[in-house]
Amino acid sequence: MEEFTELIKKFKIDVKRFEYEQKKLAKLVIEKDYMDFSEVRLVAGCDTSTIGKEVIGSIVVLSEDFEVIEEKFSLKRATFPYIPSFLAYRELPVLIDAFHKLENKPDVFFINGHGTLHPRGCGLASHFGIAVDAATIGIAKELLVGEVKDSKIFLNGKQKGYALITKEGSKPIYISVGNKVKLSSAVELTKKFIKQPHKLPEPLTLAHKYANKIKEELVR
Repeated sequence: MEEFTELIKKFKIDVKRFEYEQKKLAKLVIEKDYMDFSEVRLVAGCDTSTIGKEVIGSIVVLSEDFEVIEEKFSLKRATFPYIPSFLAYRELPVLIDAFHKLENKPDVFFINGHGTLHPRGCGLASHFGIAVDAATIGIAKELLVGEVKDSKIFLNGKQKGYALITKEGSKPIYISVGNKVKLSSAVELTKKFIKQPHKLPEPLTLAHKYANKIKEELVR
């Protein structure tokens, strides 16, 4: 944690201001289904990668049959350091830019990051969902907060996430509501779009590969 304290000082980050903003945004999160998700036709995965001080934001859109419909990316210089629980302030701008390049509107987005399973109830998946007014699901490999009991993750006495083992012998992924979807639907959609032998939902797996592909092309 000491290294993050130094970054906060170096970048002169007003932590209280950002914490207040996240708490305020958390109240805008919609934890209900905005549509019948059994009728999902297009899904997307959002991920990022870095090249030095540049951040690559990638979005891959798939059909319900796992066919890639389109891929878009954006590249922006990072103006905020990597600090746990403040990921959105580093990655949100580039993901929004990539979003505006899409020719198809996905029914739901899988985001590499937490949603409401966050110290202040508003992780990257919620930031993104609110910013673009879309249904989003947070998928993370590590827990920031919460207590796991029989796969359910509780925060302040309320279930805010679900730990799902998607690959034999692997640690679980942590699912949470981003925006405009209820937790049970987020879990079912995640299960639906897992494709063995991958650990993450296929839209995220492909978004990750696409981001790395762009990175390789840019550093040649």
